[in-house]
Amino acid sequence: MKEEAIHLAKNIADPAQRLNMLREYLQALVLRSLHESEAFQCIAFVGGTALRFLYRLPRFSEDLDFSLDSGKGYDPEKWVSKLKRDLQLAGLDIMISLNDRKTVHAVWIKIAGILKDAGLTGMAEQKLSIKLEVDTRPPHGAQTLNQVIERHRMFVVKCYDLPSLMAGKLHALITRGHCKGRDWYDFVWYRAQRPQPQPNLVLLQNALDQTEGKNTFEGGNWKGLVRDKLAKLDISKAREDVRPFLEEQREADLITRENLEALVRPVD
Repeated sequence: MKEEAIHLAKNIADPAQRLNMLREYLQALVLRSLHESEAFQCIAFVGGTALRFLYRLPRFSEDLDFSLDSGKGYDPEKWVSKLKRDLQLAGLDIMISLNDRKTVHAVWIKIAGILKDAGLTGMAEQKLSIKLEVDTRPPHGAQTLNQVIERHRMFVVKCYDLPSLMAGKLHALITRGHCKGRDWYDFVWYRAQRPQPQPNLVLLQNALDQTEGKNTFEGGNWKGLVRDKLAKLDISKAREDVRPFLEEQREADLITRENLEALVRPVD
């Protein structure tokens, strides 16, 4: 499997895209291992990487995010132990660690040598990192479903449905303290879908109440809240943040103030 990953990456000339594809292949191995551990009886796949794997979002993503759906059988130590064995059997030189002392449990996977083997660095000690996070106290109201993934490997995951994923993205847009162009690109993607998805407002309101305080924001006014955030957005910074992760880097130029304002314009 290591050789397959390196071969896949080396066929890509652009170094940024090569790294993206290499990381995504390894993410698929991680997800397949979690599927085999029956982790998706307990957790749901969420976030931008879920959009990528489930709905073919045309941008790559760095981390794997999950939300606890059922505490019954939740055993990250067991899953991590199997994941380590699976990645080693795939020929990878890995270090893996679990931090479950906070509400968001974090797993760091660090893979040595593969960046050099893929022609991305001259230093064998430089590691490729993949982070997994599990929110063990997610806001209530999400709707989940089981879906087959056929990207690099075939397996089944439990995931949030599209309205619930959109609610998570809107929560990030509204509350994140720093500029993340990937949020804005994903927002453009959501608004461009036909039929156009609408956010899960129950989940969005619960998320806003959980992080910002009850009744601080009105989730039903999400367009107005996004407009307020847009007024302070550094458009150029947002474009350059997302550009390296796009399949077609010129799509970063879709992120203009005019385009974004059109997506949240009040309806007369």
